[in-house]
Amino acid sequence: MKLNLVFCHRLPERSFFYKGKQFPVCARCTGVALGRVLALLTFWFWRVGFFAAIAFAAPMLADWLVQRCGIRESTNVRRLVTGILGGYGLTCVALQVVLRIARLL
Repeated sequence: MKLNLVFCHRLPERSFFYKGKQFPVCARCTGVALGRVLALLTFWFWRVGFFAAIAFAAPMLADWLVQRCGIRESTNVRRLVTGILGGYGLTCVALQVVLRIARLL
């Protein structure tokens, strides 16, 4: 029995493959991870505003909702791009919250 430490469905049709091997997470989660890394690397040099950071995450939510409601099936490239935006935006929000809490202490 495999323990699922990552909260990802890992469906093969929604995942990327490299040399015949499936990525350990789906396309959207791959994008979120890349967006998080990008945010951590750029946050100290370039900061987006709080609401702009939330706006970065909006396309990911919209893509998920459209797919979830059955309006239109997303593609792995779209999942990756919206995941990068969402991961970047949500990580920037989290970092800003941490900084504001640290200033209060």
